[in-house]
Amino acid sequence: MFNARPAAAIVLCFSMALPGFGQTQQTQMQTPQIYGGAPTQPILSWFARDYLPRPVRAISWADSPRIEQLMRAGNIYLSLRDAIALALENNLDIENARFNLPQADANLLRAESGNLLTNVSNSVSQGPSSASSGVLAGAGGFGAVSAGGGSGGGGQQGVLSGLNVQLAGTAIPALDPSFYTNGQFSHQTTPLTSAFSVGTNFLVTSYKSWNYGIQKGFLTGTNVSLGMQNVFGYWQNAPNNDFNPSTNANLGITVSQNLIKGCCISLNNRVIRVAKNQLKISDLTFEQQIMATVSNVANLYWDLALFNNNLRIRQQALELNTKLYEDNKRRAELGAIAPIDIIQAEAEMKGAQQDVKTAESQVLQQETILKSVLLRSGLDNLAIATARIVPTDHFDVPQQESVQPIQDLIGQAMQNRPDVAQSRLGLEDTRISMSGTKNALLPSLQVFAQASNTGQAGSVNDIPAVQALPSGGFNFVPHDPTKVNQFFLGGYGTVLAQLLSRNFPNYAVGFSFNLPLRNRSAQADLIVQQLQYRQQQIQDKQLSNNIKVNVLNSQTALTQARAAWENAVEARRLQEETQRGTRRKYELGTATILDVVITQQTTVARELSEANALNQYVHARINLQNILGNTLDVYNVSIEDARKGAVGRAPDPIPAVPGGSAAAPRAPIGLVRK
Repeated sequence: MFNARPAAAIVLCFSMALPGFGQTQQTQMQTPQIYGGAPTQPILSWFARDYLPRPVRAISWADSPRIEQLMRAGNIYLSLRDAIALALENNLDIENARFNLPQADANLLRAESGNLLTNVSNSVSQGPSSASSGVLAGAGGFGAVSAGGGSGGGGQQGVLSGLNVQLAGTAIPALDPSFYTNGQFSHQTTPLTSAFSVGTNFLVTSYKSWNYGIQKGFLTGTNVSLGMQNVFGYWQNAPNNDFNPSTNANLGITVSQNLIKGCCISLNNRVIRVAKNQLKISDLTFEQQIMATVSNVANLYWDLALFNNNLRIRQQALELNTKLYEDNKRRAELGAIAPIDIIQAEAEMKGAQQDVKTAESQVLQQETILKSVLLRSGLDNLAIATARIVPTDHFDVPQQESVQPIQDLIGQAMQNRPDVAQSRLGLEDTRISMSGTKNALLPSLQVFAQASNTGQAGSVNDIPAVQALPSGGFNFVPHDPTKVNQFFLGGYGTVLAQLLSRNFPNYAVGFSFNLPLRNRSAQADLIVQQLQYRQQQIQDKQLSNNIKVNVLNSQTALTQARAAWENAVEARRLQEETQRGTRRKYELGTATILDVVITQQTTVARELSEANALNQYVHARINLQNILGNTLDVYNVSIEDARKGAVGRAPDPIPAVPGGSAAAPRAPIGLVRK
């Protein structure tokens, strides 16, 4: 008889199969952060959210409004702070790195379901180099040394880039529950050689079946399966069956537990632990990309200031050569000098004009390179593409360099640099993964327990039974309902009542043991992973050694760059005095035009040498900051601003522009002389 207990059992089975049983609270909270907004209606979101794609935010190719706020009269007045802010908002390398962060979140979501991890790229782009190849512009990485596991853009790819640990070893249970169901209608006809058993020479069978269940694995190495098999309307043309059609069902639960291989939470959650480390590695890689981009922007910015300074020096040289040419023309007209002096002065003027053109071209190329780093639109906006960049910052050399013990600098680098932490996490990931490879060496021992109940009910067979007569004939006798077992009369409700009453229980307990002979595959996996771990240890040591070498070299380079700049300043000052004296002698007739030309060329070379020496000093400081890992602190860069792609502070005010045309030669801005 049908009652509430069978219905409650069916509802319970279906409720266990709902997707919500397969997610932890942590997973459900993380999912909206990985993707965009909720894709379903609130009423059905609890069910449909796991079966619909999550929208990923689209990419905007529009530049931030900051660039428009810095423009005036066809010029972009750019401070270094605003250049860094524009890079944080618009740089495509940073935008690309932002998408690695949700990929790591998705990898953790995958690991929590019991699946292996996918590869997430952790490469870092160093950005473009400057238009000049004679300076350290665009020097990437954390230093000049890059052998082996050294720092920089490619030194640590073997340890840090992507997910290189081999996630081999013992299989991980499927942690997400799965619900299955299947059904069919069947009609079969089977010819028989004897009618003795069923009363006919061909047996016709038809039935409908519906099976469903749920199964789930646990981190303890336990697997649980609950299932129910149902056969409805099982009908045969067999006269000797007492019940026809009949309905039967079987409800069973199976629990298995790994005891040696695949046992323990600490083993089966290894992928989850690695995925959590990968989250940290992705954060560190993002920070490393920010540092690389900020350093690249600073290098490009000061190189542009250098090229502007070089252009100013070339323009001043052109003015001097032009004045010398005009003065010589007047003096030749008065007969004070020979005509050959005019030709020589004109030749120097033409050469100075060519130098100015070359310097202007270099400035334009550098502006284009800098724009490509600061904008994401690819110079689609014609007004921005044609606008000139005016650097508004000056670099003042400190009166005295701060002195820090080299051990303190090395300790600072080891503490601040993200690639050091990445390397440590990479080693930890390999150790975690190795536990699964070691466990795969062990034999497999699994115990299991099964419990099931069976129920069956049906109607009295309406096909008459066949009885043999003594005369050799057959007699057809209808089945008497009073002579069949009344316990089995009924429908599906009777079957469910038998199941829940455990009228026909079945039990089984057993074990399964598997011992691989020789075990060569697992041995090979462990050997390979141990060797890879040793290589990672070597690379980690190389990274540590290279940091020490780079700190020493960068500190030495900074000291040498400062000394070179100070010498260049003094040499330029003395040469200017020499130039003034030579021109005075030429005016008095005690020096030749050749003396003036040579002295003037040397003066220009000294001024260019001073500007380049100052630029080398600037790059040496940027390189040291990068090696020490304090670039973001020096430039006051917020990682949160970089994550959001929006810098909260307003642009720096545009300085007062001197009167005159916007296209007029600009005053020296950027690198200043002490």
